[in-house]
This record gives sequence, C-alpha cells and structure tokens, in this order.
Amino acid sequence: MKSLKFCRQILTIGLLAGVSATASAQMLLNGAGATFPYPIYSKWFDEYAKVDPSVRFNYQSIGSGGGQKQILAQTVDFGASDGPMSDDNLAKAPGKILHIPTVAGADVVAYNLPGNPALKFDADTIAGVFLGQIKKWNDPKITALNPGAKLPDQEIVVVHRSDGSGTTYIWTDYLSKVSPEWKSKVGTNTSVNWPTGIGGKGNEGVAGQIKQTPGALGYVELIYAIQNKMPYAEVKNSAGEFVKPSLESIIAAMATAQIPDDFRFSITNAPGKDAYPIAGGTWLLVYEQQKDPAKGKKLVEFLKWAAKHGEKMARDLQYAPLPDSLQQRVLKRIDEIKM
Repeated sequence: MKSLKFCRQILTIGLLAGVSATASAQMLLNGAGATFPYPIYSKWFDEYAKVDPSVRFNYQSIGSGGGQKQILAQTVDFGASDGPMSDDNLAKAPGKILHIPTVAGADVVAYNLPGNPALKFDADTIAGVFLGQIKKWNDPKITALNPGAKLPDQEIVVVHRSDGSGTTYIWTDYLSKVSPEWKSKVGTNTSVNWPTGIGGKGNEGVAGQIKQTPGALGYVELIYAIQNKMPYAEVKNSAGEFVKPSLESIIAAMATAQIPDDFRFSITNAPGKDAYPIAGGTWLLVYEQQKDPAKGKKLVEFLKWAAKHGEKMARDLQYAPLPDSLQQRVLKRIDEIKM
C-alpha cells in the first residue's frame, strides 16, 4: 500500500510540475490602447490562444492616448490607436514605429430619450450640439430634421470621452472637416478641450453615462451601442444622403480611402452616397526593430494570423475588414519587422 501511495504522490508531483512548466513556458505579450477595437481584439486573442497555446495576451483597454504613450515609453510590446500617431509623437520614439491597420469601425450618435425615437442628424446639428450652441432636444434645427418625432423640451446632456481616445480622434476629425468653427476653436486630437458636456472613461464609460442619463447624447463605437441596446442616429453624409451606421456603410467609406505608404489615413466625411461619414480605421503600433527577438517572433506570427484569418471575424462584430489589396500591403509591412 505504501509503495502505491508513494507512486501516486510522485505522479501528482510530476503532473503539477508539467502544468507549472506549461504555464511558465507561455510567453506574455503586453499591449495597451484603444477601446474602439477592444471587442474584436479580445476575440482575436482568445482564438489565437488555440492556434498557439504558448502565447497569451495582456491587453489593457485604456484608450488610444494611453496606447500611444505606452508604446513610446516601451512599456508594452504593442500599442493600439484609432488615431494615427502625429509626426511629433513619432519623432519622440526611440525607434521607428510602424502603423499596422487592422479593421475599420464607426462612431455613432447615441442618445437616451423616452420611447427611443429613430432620429436623423446632419453635420451642422452635431457640431452645434458639441459646441454647446444647440442646448435642447426640441431645438428647431433638430425638429426640422425629424418631423413627426416626439422631441421633449429637455436639456441635451452631452457625453464625451474623458481619456485620450481614438474614438474621440475620429469624432473630432469629422467635426473639423464639416465645421470651420469647430476646427478653429477645438480641432482634431485624441483629447481636446470640450466646449460642453460630461466625460466618461472608455467607450464603456460613455455608453454607461448615456444609458443612465435621461436626455443624454454622445458618441460610441457602433458595437458598444449594439451591445448596450442603445438607439443611434442616421447621419447626413457628404453626398447629402442620410446613412445609418452599419457594416455596409463603413465598408463603403473604407473603399474610398486613399492610403499612403505609412498607412496613416482618414476616412471621415468620405465621398459616396452609401458611405457613413463618421467612420475610421484602427491601428496596432509596433517597433520595426524588436528589442526581444523571441517576443518579436511571436508578435509577427500573431500579426500575420490576424491579417490573414482574424479579418474574417470582423463582420460578426460590425467592423469592416481591410480590403484585399490593403491586406496584402499590410502583410508586406509585417515582413519588415526585424528581430
């Protein structure tokens, strides 16, 4: 009996050692940044663990501003941002940072009104609300766009991001293109001095503020509005058409993009009658020269998998995959990463 018990103990120790060895053999890749693509990135990280169980990901969804700061400080293996890094920020980096586009999505005008009426907005009205000039739901500019909608004599509570955010970059990039006053007074950035409103942290925080605040209006990435069952508006595009944010209208905007060699591009206020006007791409930020060759190799393998296979998962989460021609260019760029 003793010898059988001893054998069992040895077997148990051996199994535990095996589990411990597997856990310690797992390589941890750290990333931080955008909340906009967090739902699709989470899916990718989970799926990739099945492809390569030796890797796991620790991704902090802290906003694009934080992602840019952390990649500059080299405290993460990759950053994530929905706004391309500025020339000034890139110049601060200790090495060349590559922009790897992943998917495109939409900022939507989400709101909290009794009965959840279907609403339409145009550029002047959105700019007016966020400049603090249109203060009530029954303002003539809103009622003129929405005949028949029951709009209350109620204050509009504007909700915006409180953190550095690529969702904000897309939003302010759009407003700067459609409103000269916005461009001169506020401008385009991941973080701006808001003329009015209350802040929420992350897409999650803004969605939460809108849901719990009667009369609220704010901007979130499309998938957050869908997951939170929030109403969101049709927006008049540059062709004069009211377009609902959807996978099809994001793809239509993406199809118009003129994409330079460094992959820093904007698709807000895109031409074309089917294009949703407040759409944008999102990027993973990685150093061309990797400090840790072993980590760099695993990161490159993941990036290639994402470009080839992860893209196929985008549509289910209401993100637009990259067009094939851009996908091929991205794969070539990933090949330029050095260990």
